[in-house]
Amino acid sequence: MDKVSTDCPYPGCFFCVMKEGNPSKRRASVLKFFRELPSQDDDGQVLPISGLWNTAMAHPNDPEFIELGIFECMAALIWKGLKNRRWLSHDQNIYIPYYAAHIIGSYTMNMEEFAERAVHAGVIPPLVELLRGRLTWVEQRVAVRALGHLATYPSTFSAIANHGEVLELSIELAMSSLEIVYSHFYQYVDRRLSYHCDLLTRGMGGVEMESRKAEEWASQLQCWSLQLINCFAFKTEFLSVISKPEFLIKLPGMWGGLVNENSPAGIGLLRTICHNKMGRGPIASCPSIIESLCNIARSSDDWQYMAIDCLLWLIQDTSTCHKVVDKAVPALLDLSEVSTLGDHKNLGNTIINVLQECIQSQAASRNSISPRTKEQIEELLNSKQRLKWEKGMPKEDLHIKQAAALVVKLEGNSLFSSGNITGAASKYSEALSLCPLRSKKERVVLFSNRAQCHLLLQQPLAAITDATRALSLHNPVNRHAKSLWRRAQAYDMIGLAKESLLDAILFINECSQSNDPDLSLRQNKVPDYAERLVKKQMRSAWLFREAAIKHGGIQCEGDGGGIYGRESDDSEWETASESDIGNDGRDAMGDDDDDSEWNNEEEGKDSYDRASIKGVRTAQRNSRAKKVASYSLTLPDGANLNV
Repeated sequence: MDKVSTDCPYPGCFFCVMKEGNPSKRRASVLKFFRELPSQDDDGQVLPISGLWNTAMAHPNDPEFIELGIFECMAALIWKGLKNRRWLSHDQNIYIPYYAAHIIGSYTMNMEEFAERAVHAGVIPPLVELLRGRLTWVEQRVAVRALGHLATYPSTFSAIANHGEVLELSIELAMSSLEIVYSHFYQYVDRRLSYHCDLLTRGMGGVEMESRKAEEWASQLQCWSLQLINCFAFKTEFLSVISKPEFLIKLPGMWGGLVNENSPAGIGLLRTICHNKMGRGPIASCPSIIESLCNIARSSDDWQYMAIDCLLWLIQDTSTCHKVVDKAVPALLDLSEVSTLGDHKNLGNTIINVLQECIQSQAASRNSISPRTKEQIEELLNSKQRLKWEKGMPKEDLHIKQAAALVVKLEGNSLFSSGNITGAASKYSEALSLCPLRSKKERVVLFSNRAQCHLLLQQPLAAITDATRALSLHNPVNRHAKSLWRRAQAYDMIGLAKESLLDAILFINECSQSNDPDLSLRQNKVPDYAERLVKKQMRSAWLFREAAIKHGGIQCEGDGGGIYGRESDDSEWETASESDIGNDGRDAMGDDDDDSEWNNEEEGKDSYDRASIKGVRTAQRNSRAKKVASYSLTLPDGANLNV
């Protein structure tokens, strides 16, 4: 090298090279360093590689090292680690393949020009070998990340696709990644490789932090595998490989979890597949997928709109409509009054138009829809006509309708208070038929009240429908706290832990921001019953749950496959109406928005007698999902529980 610090004991030290003041000399020295590093066996090589890793993370768009041969150097180092196990086990060289693959991924994530340089430098073959699992799951994670970035660009996708095994390896990894990380790292604390622990915690150490980061990295390994598969899914010629039933049916259950909430994961891939006519056929032939799409569409999942898109495309396709329409229409009807969802403007109108086209086209189709589904769509279209008719009504007549609906609603409240839940539900239905359609705040309350009745009558599917309709009408969408809580309970009753968890967390967030005087008086705005439900569902929706069951981390007992174990809190969760009855006989989570046009909303609604409460609670306990095992759980970042 041209200039070496007199204080540094290592000739040609990379860090000393970077201090060279003359730009041309520094570039020449860096070029020489990259060329010579793979052939050297000196100790301490991991230090400059980790420095390059930091630089790549901080400045991924800087072209200097790209031009000087960093990709060639990193590819050679990965090959060296794969072929020379003696070198790999010496000193701290075990870290080098990981850092090298990570550096490749960082420099190719934003710039297509850099990706092209990487391909020409020959990075794909060594990355594919890491993807195969030639080393460990830690290297697989950064390899699939780098390959996913390279597959994103049109100019480099073909180079990835030419390695035919990449797609099949990615599919296999997406399905097995959680089990791999659980069985190879998470399950046995005393068997964890030290360099894995160091990479996960950046040398901070600690079993709890290692486990927490392992869950995050496992989720990333699966999500990045799905991202790579998604690049192939845009190409029709690869759909036959991707659209195998054994893989498709697992996609709805692949989600980023609370630790990787920015990834659309399985639902994102399903949307890409559904966008292609060839992909819609295999999806429509899997009833469980359609059911899962309906559940995601009626949830507070950030990717809710993707599930809605899938359902709409499947209904619009005449070759798949007859297979999905009876399952999809009820979910879409519940969402037909959504105004805006993410970037989707006037989504409700889009849903109505698609269903109207479905009715019109079914007459010419050999495969007609069921009478019940047709009736439901016609009811929706009639309500659209009713809205137009109401717009032409005098204001006085609208006020009369509002007043009549209020009277009936108060009758429902009285019946509810006396324990006549069925009668109350009937009155809320009558009030909905009277209430003007544009009185959205009042209809939110009525749907939410009726959802509570359905819950107490052990009718979770009807409760989900009404709670979803309330949440769709509310502005902003999916932010009506009481409807979130009721739907969370309903999803819990039918064993859908993820959907219940997401609603419960959003409910808690709404509570923490609420101006409700009953809540603002509390030191802790998070209701205990909600906290308990969240903890329960976090156990049930735990990322490693299936792997833990398979490998004995959770013991299953009984023919029903129930999961048992210690629980940190095994007290019964309560409905919102039950939780605070001991105070003043009222639901402390009352059913009305403070700014509602109806001033005496829900007065006394939840003050029914204790005998009625006892009967309802007994029924709930009998139908409650079996207890889940307790792990050493920590709430991940992003859960925002404020508890």
